[in-house]
Amino acid sequence: MAFNIGLSGLRAATNDLNVTGNNIANAGTVGFKQSRAEFADVYAASVLGTGANAQGSGVLLGDVSQLFNQGNISYTQNGLDMAINGNGFFVTSNNGEISYTRAGYFGTDRDGYMVNNFGNRLQGYTVDANGILQNGVLGDIQIETASQSPLPTSTMDQVFNLNSNNLVPATVPFNPVDPTSYNSSTSVNIFDTQGNAHVLTQYFVKTGANTWDMNVLVDGRNPANPALTTPFSAAIQFTTAGLLDPAALPPTSTDFTVNADGTLSLTNWIPAAPDTAVPPNWASNGAAASAAGVTIDFNQSTQFSSSFSVTKIAQDGYTTGSLSGLNIDDTGVIFARYTNGQSRTQGQVALASFANVQGLTPTGKTAWVESFESGAPVIGTPRSGTLGALQAGALEDSNVELSDQLVNLIVAQRNYQANAKTIETESAITQTLINLR
Repeated sequence: MAFNIGLSGLRAATNDLNVTGNNIANAGTVGFKQSRAEFADVYAASVLGTGANAQGSGVLLGDVSQLFNQGNISYTQNGLDMAINGNGFFVTSNNGEISYTRAGYFGTDRDGYMVNNFGNRLQGYTVDANGILQNGVLGDIQIETASQSPLPTSTMDQVFNLNSNNLVPATVPFNPVDPTSYNSSTSVNIFDTQGNAHVLTQYFVKTGANTWDMNVLVDGRNPANPALTTPFSAAIQFTTAGLLDPAALPPTSTDFTVNADGTLSLTNWIPAAPDTAVPPNWASNGAAASAAGVTIDFNQSTQFSSSFSVTKIAQDGYTTGSLSGLNIDDTGVIFARYTNGQSRTQGQVALASFANVQGLTPTGKTAWVESFESGAPVIGTPRSGTLGALQAGALEDSNVELSDQLVNLIVAQRNYQANAKTIETESAITQTLINLR
């Protein structure tokens, strides 16, 4: 009996050494979760029971469980590295074979798919052609690496204040190269269908009490006929309180279309460019304006007794742009940054949680798969429900505490030695019995 008991102790100590050694070996493995050997005593079974003074029959390995406590988060230089701060697992796919991991090593393959260092594709919610997230169905997250197409300017919002103390300019008529013929001016870049930037300049000329002319040139040329330098013009009027009076706008003309909401539309703009002649000749550059034209909204503008100022000016167009970087927020949304200053959603990382994480089956490479004991995964986005937040540019370290493991190593060694001593002692006793005469 003692031989078997000692032998079971040796097996148990060996298993403990193996588990501890594996923990130590993976102390530097990102996303690794340490294991713990759990043992149980053994008693011989009997028809009539073991009795009140039953002797044990040794020890056996009950289970090797993994401890899923949080590891430290270390920051890296890779923006696609991700760490989960809290509950959850990344979902990866290897040709449809789903696995779960806490190791956030991610990059892109030659097709733009986000993959881990074993080539498994990261799963999440993808986007449609307009960059809108398609929540509900998991798919392979793919980064669009192609250049971003340009968007022609269709709206321009601005808020300005014209100085009510200004006098009517003495120099007439208006001449854009003569500052004495106008009171104030401001410019903004607008874009055509090919992404070419053009400078739209507004010149404000006071014509009387509370009345002004707004003269508009694009690249210093007539918007509808680039061969000319005569501006488009619209008369604007303010109330006695200094507020813009949209109802006083002139009727629709060849220059501007007056909309019901008090905005003006530049519908006949021809994008142009000069040639190399001296002086240069201006003509269409082959691009077009936005199909709806350029709508100018300045309804919130004022005429107060303060200097001319522009407090808001924005337009919705942009030129073509190349991918310059990626950003991932704490909810897992991936944004692509472009050289034109724009950004576009590329997808959203999904996380999985389980009712019983101890039931997951480890498959190596710091990955687990679903099992009957773990239950089905609950899929969601970071920071939703009980799922943790994502930290981009960081990795979760192994949760192995080396000092604890080294102590466990000593304990397992002593257990092995003690059980070997049990066998040695039983052998000596047996030899003594054999030698009796």
